[in-house]
Amino acid sequence: MDIRGFCQCWKWQVVCSFLLCSWGWVSGQLRYSIVEESEPGTLVGNVAQDLGIKRAELSQRRIHLRSEQSQQYFSVNQDNGGLVVKERIDRESLCGSSPRCLLQLEVVAENPLELISLEIEILDINDNSPTFLSYDYNIEITELLTTPGTRFALEIAEDLDVGVNGVSQYTLNANPYFSLSVKNRKDGTLIPQLILEKVLDREEKQEHHLILTAIDGGEPARSGTCRITVLVLDINDNPPVFNQSVYKVSIRENLPLKTVILTLNATDQDDGANGEIEYSYDGHTSKSARHFFTLKENSGEIYVNGIIDFEEKSFYELSVKAIDKGLPRLQGDCLIQVEIEDINDNSPEITFTSVANDIPENALIGTIVGFINVNDKDSGKNGEIRLNLSPNVPFRIRSHQNRYALVTDGNLDREETPQYTIELTASDLGSPPLYSKTSVTLRVSDINDNAPLFTQSTYNAFIKENSDPGTLLCTVSASDLDEGVNSDLVYSIVESQIDSSSVSSFVYIHSNDGNIYAQRSFDYEQIQVLQITIKVVDSGSPQLSSTVPVFLFILDTNDNPPTLLYPEHSEDLIVQERIPKSTSAGYLVTKLSAVDLDSGHNAWLLFTLIHPINYSSFQVSKHTGEVRTVRGFQEAENMEQQLVISISDQGSPPLSTTVTVLVSMADEVIVERPKSGDFLTNSKPPSDMTLYLIISLVAISLVSLVTFMILLVKCLRKDSYDWGSSCCLLGGSQSKPYTDQYQPALYLNTDGTLKYMEVRMVPPGSQGQSYQTHLPPVPEQQDFSIVQPVNYPQLKDIYQEASSEGESLNDPNNVSGDIIV
Repeated sequence: MDIRGFCQCWKWQVVCSFLLCSWGWVSGQLRYSIVEESEPGTLVGNVAQDLGIKRAELSQRRIHLRSEQSQQYFSVNQDNGGLVVKERIDRESLCGSSPRCLLQLEVVAENPLELISLEIEILDINDNSPTFLSYDYNIEITELLTTPGTRFALEIAEDLDVGVNGVSQYTLNANPYFSLSVKNRKDGTLIPQLILEKVLDREEKQEHHLILTAIDGGEPARSGTCRITVLVLDINDNPPVFNQSVYKVSIRENLPLKTVILTLNATDQDDGANGEIEYSYDGHTSKSARHFFTLKENSGEIYVNGIIDFEEKSFYELSVKAIDKGLPRLQGDCLIQVEIEDINDNSPEITFTSVANDIPENALIGTIVGFINVNDKDSGKNGEIRLNLSPNVPFRIRSHQNRYALVTDGNLDREETPQYTIELTASDLGSPPLYSKTSVTLRVSDINDNAPLFTQSTYNAFIKENSDPGTLLCTVSASDLDEGVNSDLVYSIVESQIDSSSVSSFVYIHSNDGNIYAQRSFDYEQIQVLQITIKVVDSGSPQLSSTVPVFLFILDTNDNPPTLLYPEHSEDLIVQERIPKSTSAGYLVTKLSAVDLDSGHNAWLLFTLIHPINYSSFQVSKHTGEVRTVRGFQEAENMEQQLVISISDQGSPPLSTTVTVLVSMADEVIVERPKSGDFLTNSKPPSDMTLYLIISLVAISLVSLVTFMILLVKCLRKDSYDWGSSCCLLGGSQSKPYTDQYQPALYLNTDGTLKYMEVRMVPPGSQGQSYQTHLPPVPEQQDFSIVQPVNYPQLKDIYQEASSEGESLNDPNNVSGDIIV
């Protein structure tokens, strides 16, 4: 191992030492020093020269620094190996107040690798002046009590520089009352103290201003100052004094809250806290006075804090003390006398005492309802009272010896006015006058003076025939303007006879809710409309009642199949007809006439051939029931044809009857005239035929007219009854179609005589449908049987009225051919 280099320095002292290793790398340590705040580029030392590296080897050795924190301040010049300052260095920010400031770096040289420790010491310069923590410093000293020689600690100045550049001395400006003393701690810190030289007098001078200066030992020296203010504190030797010992105040009652009635003013010759005064009540002031009058402790204002009432108390006395804030605290006293002036501030008071909770509506005029008591705390005119009653009520006030009574002054009707709210107004004669009002609610009790009334003048119920007993028909509803037990209603059925049977056997009504139920199953073909009378009775005394008619309409259901009337047939509905062999297409074989006891769609009939493919020679009219040939017949064809015809209604579900027609072909057909009793056993003279036709036409027209009038009347009532609106809708949609469905038609013979008459009920959108009774044509004979109306007793009256008008139509020559009803 041998020494590779030697360190030398021109301006700075450099210590170099090296340790050479046989492993090919060298370890050593370099030390440099440089003052802070050096300019960037300032040379610290030549690392290459100190390490013994020649200039020609610099590029190969690639010397550089390695440090995580300090390498930002220095760099190595690769051309000459010089260590230079990279940026300004502030020793105080790096090392603070530490006596020494050392930066540790490492120098790395390659080929061969050398790692050398580098230590750079940052030298301090006097670049910081001494500073105090605060520029102004205050000291309080009590006058006369603080003796000379008393020491007061002063603030220490700080200097960021170290060593001789730190604080080295303190000075104080010349002052006859104070001097400066400086102590030195073991760590070298200087401690300034202020010493009192003379007794202070606040009245002579209240404040003293001093300048403390701290000076460092740098070159040139730097300094910092602190302004010291000495405040001379006063001692409390003067008590507060009021400008009056007794204050007299006169105020009106009911002053607004927060109204100031008096502002106290006490003075204190002392200064500061010794001259600051606080006002308060002393123990001689009552609680009520404290409640109504509040004293502000800082300003001395006395203001109203409650409602002051002359009637409760007319005089208050307040005892107030003023205390300063000195030590010891001194006080002064005064007395305040407050007189209250009376005003008209009391409204009349009204008290109403009722005789009874409720007044019966049949009470007589002059009946006492209750007593009224009015009182006013004021006196004189302020206590005189006028009492008034709200207008338009059946009551008045009756007075007697300063007592008032409320009595009835008219008839009462609970249903019109169930209760009265009466306003009583009392006013005094003060200036200004005061008023008071009170409301009295009087309830009128009920008596049973109103009969129950139904909500509708008539009720209509509808039920399908064959419905089960117990079916709900409708609900009647009544109301009673009375209340309580007088409005409890009971429903019942007025007893009457219907077809020698009690009405109660047909329907039943629930006595409480008015629900009407069927007692039996109805048959439309027997009864179409049932009228009953419902009675409602209240539970008052005496009982009152009313009645209402209820019309029960039985609605038809399809429960009757069609019945064949013509032609003559056997019990198993087999009809035999003969036609000539020479028959051509369109020949009328026969005409089936049938009737259905139901009504409406349930009675609209359709005629159809069953298995029409086997009867290509015949056809049947769907609506008239006419059976006609489709073509002529040949000699070789079968002389007897069998037709099966179905007669069905349009009910839901539809019902039908099957008729078998046996058609025989013969060379000659003899037309037989119908026998008496083909339709019914009874017969009438031929002269009655036309009369029956007229009766049938008039009856159907009257039924249509009556139906239309009923629906029209119900439509006119739709504003009064809910059912009427729905009935009007029903009538609007159904009455006209049903009226139009009845289409009478007359068919005449070639000689002008009546052949037959048809009255058709035509369903909407379909061809005419007829309910027919058909008679075969009669050549010249005039004697034949006439169908007698059955089960229509109402036609008897129409017949009697029309008989006198129809004599001219009874000529038997006017009737021949077919009759269709």
